[in-house]
Amino acid sequence: MLNSTRNVALACALSLLAGFVDGIGFLQLGGLFVSFMSGNSTRLGVSLAEAQWWQAAGALGLIALFVAGAAAGSLVVLGGGAERQPWLLLIEAVLLAGAGLCHAYGLPNLAIAGIVLAMGLENAVFQIDGGAGLGLTYVTGALVKVGQLLAVSLTGGPRWSWAPNLFLWMALVAGAAAGALAYAWINLGAIWFAAGAALALGAIVAVPMRRHRA
Repeated sequence: MLNSTRNVALACALSLLAGFVDGIGFLQLGGLFVSFMSGNSTRLGVSLAEAQWWQAAGALGLIALFVAGAAAGSLVVLGGGAERQPWLLLIEAVLLAGAGLCHAYGLPNLAIAGIVLAMGLENAVFQIDGGAGLGLTYVTGALVKVGQLLAVSLTGGPRWSWAPNLFLWMALVAGAAAGALAYAWINLGAIWFAAGAALALGAIVAVPMRRHRA
């Protein structure tokens, strides 16, 4: 899926956005994640072992919301249509804007719920009809591919095939740093920047599609 400049640029932009949102969520939740469910799964297991039931429930709730968001995104993909990417990004922007409104009205838990749903949904942007896709809100798989494709390169394969996956990782790290700085500035209100970015990306993706159809 990272076989064109357009796809690499969009994937990196979405990974940057996911990192930004996860940095905000991590600080808001004091060590839990809004997009990195492997970390929340580890926290769930540790909390269960230590009989910290409320922490376990919080981690499990975040995981459930993320899965629900991923399912919702997949329903959009399975519904077909050439413009599903812009629609997914528009829905993501609406969820993030809703989170911003919830924060403004003193409802941080609902804000976090909207953010987690948005992060789950984002992973469907590069999903194909059969269900396979590109993970955008976590980069463990991307780092594995960096190592695997680097080995291929060293044994005579394409020299730079590993680079796009490295760019995904770099984008997420940069986004997380930016999210942490924004959170230090305006707290959970920083999520409005993410909502605007998702909306802008949706528009950028939609315009060439409209021109092509015309």
